[in-house]
Amino acid sequence: MRRREFLIRSATAAGAAWLSSKSILSGLANATLPAKFAASDTVTLGSTGIKTSRLAMGTGTVGSGHHSHQTALGVKGLSDLLLNGYDHGLRFFDAADSYGSHPHVAEALKHVSRDKVTVLSKTWARDPATARADLDRFRRELGTDYLDVCLMHCVTEGDWTERYKGVMDVLSEAKQKGTIRAHGCSCHSIEALRAAAKSPWVEIDLARINPVGAYMDSDPATVVGVLKEMKAAGKAVVGMKILGQGDLRNRQHEAIKYALSLAVLDAFTIGAESKSEQEDLIRRISAA
Repeated sequence: MRRREFLIRSATAAGAAWLSSKSILSGLANATLPAKFAASDTVTLGSTGIKTSRLAMGTGTVGSGHHSHQTALGVKGLSDLLLNGYDHGLRFFDAADSYGSHPHVAEALKHVSRDKVTVLSKTWARDPATARADLDRFRRELGTDYLDVCLMHCVTEGDWTERYKGVMDVLSEAKQKGTIRAHGCSCHSIEALRAAAKSPWVEIDLARINPVGAYMDSDPATVVGVLKEMKAAGKAVVGMKILGQGDLRNRQHEAIKYALSLAVLDAFTIGAESKSEQEDLIRRISAA
């Protein structure tokens, strides 16, 4: 294909995607959902038997290198935010090693009954030895004997279920021993997401989804198709990037309504940076 033709086609496709996203958001503005929802609704994560709140409290809206927007609040600041969410009925703590949020979650856990909250964390381990070491370290850092959910963080390869089978085996063994209650992955490519949908090992998937395709594995329609396959297989689907990593900060109502309208998400995670922002999210979910 000649360069000029390629550029024209690319521009046309980008314009169509932009118009489609605008159409989706416009349609959602006045749409009516078939049911009432609340952030504090008790949901069951797929076939795991784990019951938790519909809204998870994210600790890494933008997180890497053991730091995130949320951990910048400090241990007390973020733990107080988690406890504020708990007081409003939220029971799902979404942590990760790469966010550096374990000490903050650990501080919050000192003030609640451990069996009343769901603690999720994520490992970047790509070999069995690192995975075992991570599970031991995570539990020490979090001050808990077990994790409710441990995910392989940010898998991208289409063949990850074969390439990283050793890590999967470690997590399966940990589940048998009661060190974790469920395992799965967070995906960062459509190939990895499709592999997760087909893998019997994946019990929970953390998937990027929003109506405009921001920071997602593919366009919304393609991703939703894969998530429906997961849901049909009994997997838990937890949505992330609901607000497009901030791209939809001015269209929160439509973005939240979109997530609730899909009928494929068991729960979804959003990271707030203040109590007022957190309480606003809670109100918006009820208003949707």
